[in-house]
Amino acid sequence: MTQVRLAEPRRTVQALFPDGRAFEGPLGTTLEAFVRAAYPDPTVPPMAAIVDGELRELAMPVRRDVEVKPIFLTDSDGIRIYTRSLSFLLTACVAELFPDAKLIIDHSVPFGGYYCRVTGRPPLTPQELEHLEGRMRRLVQEDRPILREQVSIEEARAWFDAQGKPHKAALLSQGAEDGHLHLYRLGGFRDYFFGYMVPSTGYLPYFALTPYHDGFILRFPRRERPTELAPPEDYSALWQVFVEYREWLELLGVYDAWTVNEAIRTGRIREVILVSEALHEQRVVQIARAIAELPPERRRLVLIAGPSSSGKTTFTKRLAVQLIAQGLRPYPVSLDDYFLPREEMRRRGLTDFDDISALDLPLLARHMQELLSGKQVTLPRYNFRTGEREQGPTLKLARDEMLLAEGIHALNPTLLPQAVGEHAFHIYVSALTQLNLDSSVRLHTTDTRLLRRIVRDAAFRGYSAEDTLRLWPNVRRGEKRHIFPYQGKADVMFNSALVYEWAVLRPRAEPLLLQVRDRRLRIEAERLLATLRWISPYEGKEIPATSILREFIGGGILRAYYPTPLERSVGR
Repeated sequence: MTQVRLAEPRRTVQALFPDGRAFEGPLGTTLEAFVRAAYPDPTVPPMAAIVDGELRELAMPVRRDVEVKPIFLTDSDGIRIYTRSLSFLLTACVAELFPDAKLIIDHSVPFGGYYCRVTGRPPLTPQELEHLEGRMRRLVQEDRPILREQVSIEEARAWFDAQGKPHKAALLSQGAEDGHLHLYRLGGFRDYFFGYMVPSTGYLPYFALTPYHDGFILRFPRRERPTELAPPEDYSALWQVFVEYREWLELLGVYDAWTVNEAIRTGRIREVILVSEALHEQRVVQIARAIAELPPERRRLVLIAGPSSSGKTTFTKRLAVQLIAQGLRPYPVSLDDYFLPREEMRRRGLTDFDDISALDLPLLARHMQELLSGKQVTLPRYNFRTGEREQGPTLKLARDEMLLAEGIHALNPTLLPQAVGEHAFHIYVSALTQLNLDSSVRLHTTDTRLLRRIVRDAAFRGYSAEDTLRLWPNVRRGEKRHIFPYQGKADVMFNSALVYEWAVLRPRAEPLLLQVRDRRLRIEAERLLATLRWISPYEGKEIPATSILREFIGGGILRAYYPTPLERSVGR
């Protein structure tokens, strides 16, 4: 007999948590209230939650029974929401206290934070900065609500026009999908920050403002230590890279997503591409000249490191070309070719290539020692499709020839015996993106590299976007353990970011991201898709065949290029 019967509409809803506990509350109870009931005294604060497989803000009212998985400050989505909300709080307080100032959130800093500066007035004094931090802390103590308001595109455009932000108004008009946007409001301040926020300022207690150069650093915790601020450090070498890139952006007249889109709309993007590539080449030439001026023993071995998808391989070969032009004889060697065979990695319990243990270090050390002592060596080649090492070219270095060894672990002191690596010249390469969506919202450096890797892995390694996204957390863990701690050892740094590359990556990455079906990975895919939609797509046929971007999108001429012919290096 059927169990179905007529019933009154329910006035309560339930939230089921991963540990099996269920909590019930009135229809429309916020997600925040359910999470607080389930985790009344958390050691790490929650920032959002996954509700039935979708990322949702804590301010969301619950109107049906749901499965809830909290997102904490230790999660990647959690720290993104925290830093976005903290940037919103900073922007609101700058607007309140210094209405003539335009705040620019410029770049991230290695110890946790954003470098910020103001334009339209002199830099903030230490006293003004202290006043600004005090105002932010008072709002945190008062736990002011951060309200989400749905508005039409027309209303949003009128608001930003009135605030003197016509470019943001135009960008939002281009990228909105259904004619509406969600602005966030804190008191009388409203803005759009391209992503979710915490429900109130009380969620943002961990921060500090520290003067630096002509601006200041908004310090916040890293997700590995979510309630602590790392002590500030001097990052002068990296700072100079960002200053150089800022000058490049000013030269190109491209500052944010809107100006990139305008360059595409007007056809000026061709000039942007050509000048961007010329600036890259100019920097490569500078580095080649610096190496050429070194004593012979310092330039015999050049080690080139950087995180995944930073463009190390193409940079190395472009550097080789410029070194030849300086009268030197370089030969590039990829540390990737020394990865253990995939079956051997499985036997050793290694799951990814981003751990230095995945390299055959004894073989690498032996080959480097033999080459630098003038012996003939047959190099390996790693086939990423089969997971096997194959036989590569045979090489013998003459006394005046040099090695360029590139790989993610090239600056790690455990890579080579001290006797081999102590006189090496070290270069650090990374895509240190400084392009913003607008003055207050950054395009993340790691997202640039992730998009590059998604496109490259699909084109050259037979991996789907799901495969790449599944491996990415391991990649990031490996970078933090094995790469970033050694970037300060570099003699020079090269920023491989290209101001136009998001536009070129978009039409290649979007179809791959749309194929992601795994519910956990889909959240990350949708986040990337949501960011890409603000950048106009561009095919990029004019991109030179020697561009670093060609390493990821194809069509390059450096992929199989090795500058020392076999007959010139063997038997000399």
